[in-house]
Amino acid sequence: MGKKKRVKPGNKKKQEPSKDVKVECAITSPFACTGALRKQATWNDIIIDSFSLSFYGKELIADSTFQVSAGRRYGLVGANGCGKSSLLKCLGSGEAPIPDHIDVYYVAAEVPSEEISALDCVLKVDTERLRMETQAAKLSEDLCKAQDNEANEINTKLCDIYERLDALDAGTAEARASKILFGLGFDKETQKKATKEFSGGWRMRIALARALFIRPTFLILDEPTNHLDMESCVWLEEYLSRWNPKGILLLVSHSQDFLNGVCTNIIHFSQNRLNYYSGNYDAYVRTRMEKEEHQMKNHKWEQDQIKHMKQYIARFGHGSAKLARQAKSKEKTLARMQRGGLTSAVFQEKRVEFFFPNPEDLSPPVLVFQNVSFGYSPDRLLYKNLEFGIDLDSRVALVGPNGVGKTTLLKLILRELEPTDGTVIPHNKLRFARFNQHFVDQVDLTLNPLEFMRKEYPEVPPEEMRSWLGRFGISGGPQLQQMATLSDGQKKSRDFLLHGQTKPSHPSS
Repeated sequence: MGKKKRVKPGNKKKQEPSKDVKVECAITSPFACTGALRKQATWNDIIIDSFSLSFYGKELIADSTFQVSAGRRYGLVGANGCGKSSLLKCLGSGEAPIPDHIDVYYVAAEVPSEEISALDCVLKVDTERLRMETQAAKLSEDLCKAQDNEANEINTKLCDIYERLDALDAGTAEARASKILFGLGFDKETQKKATKEFSGGWRMRIALARALFIRPTFLILDEPTNHLDMESCVWLEEYLSRWNPKGILLLVSHSQDFLNGVCTNIIHFSQNRLNYYSGNYDAYVRTRMEKEEHQMKNHKWEQDQIKHMKQYIARFGHGSAKLARQAKSKEKTLARMQRGGLTSAVFQEKRVEFFFPNPEDLSPPVLVFQNVSFGYSPDRLLYKNLEFGIDLDSRVALVGPNGVGKTTLLKLILRELEPTDGTVIPHNKLRFARFNQHFVDQVDLTLNPLEFMRKEYPEVPPEEMRSWLGRFGISGGPQLQQMATLSDGQKKSRDFLLHGQTKPSHPSS
């Protein structure tokens, strides 16, 4: 199924798909998606019955219902690898049957590295406003040259355009874009910088700012807080909690606090089904626990009844006429129970507990900063006269606003940078392992996890390597799938396994 047409609310004509479907990068679809669009209860509701989704031939959703309503903010939760990101990509790429009048915006990747400024990059996303402003400028020029009989027609067109621009808040566009960027950590000067001057994480923030600025009817966000500092996370949580009351928000996040602060509903993705809960994440946990407790009691009662009836039938089925009749009655009761459908056992999602081999014991301190100063220019030092040490039992969280030098400090620890003054002294047997958000796709994704790990550790027998992967949540078929088809969570599990087996004295991320 190709991309569907989308029409911005307020437009009378359907536009071309390239102008209406807002996706931050071109997506080559590996999806197969089927479903029947139900006539929605309200204008901006989306209900897809008999909804099924597969990814590279693997079934993710089977004959379920996808349902989201205007004015609601949904958090999508589920185990790693169940297909959360695949569902978002399917919805965002136009594969799913969504009503034509609903404009969809899915943030799939960071903005390109270009000469355009961060602020202009955000403003540029509103193609309808830009088109209207261009038309207004052209008509204004024509009006100056027009005869009286033509002027009336041009004035009428201009009035229609200005009315639409007012509806789009065109006059406040730059102020709104700047405010959103500021909330995501861009000060006035940073907003003027070209996108090519930013790292991938910062360009991802710009992509997020574009999504918030365009105010689509259906906004889809996949882990939007991944590249944000704490201050920006708090701002985004507050901003999304007041999201478009006529629109729909669907997001994936691993932060319970964020889901609690933003979401009005939770969708639980489990066993190839979508299950719906009202309330935020905490309410979902309570309701699900109560539901599963009730299910567990019903299942136990039914199984006890079945066991008792089977024992009675086996014991008395060939006894006296009276006992045989009672046994026959119990057979019929048992058959009715089975035809009516028995309560299934509560499904227990597999918990993955990472195991990291202990590193070699090293005498403390394993890393020392002695009178360390550093700056990228002599007149602007990020650090001055730092004095601290790290031991094997240290567990350090490095927090602070953007631009203060958190990543720089990690680079000094990893010896990727040398101090301007002072000395960084590591233990002579200290080993590092570094994990970051971008590492997951910086490997050969045509390999499967087993091939990749065997390449890194050729001395480890295949069966032992399979056991390693299984302990990190990659078991069965996924061990032999191309890594390009794995979920982000599975890729990160692979990387934790890779780094952990080096027995690092000092892991960092």
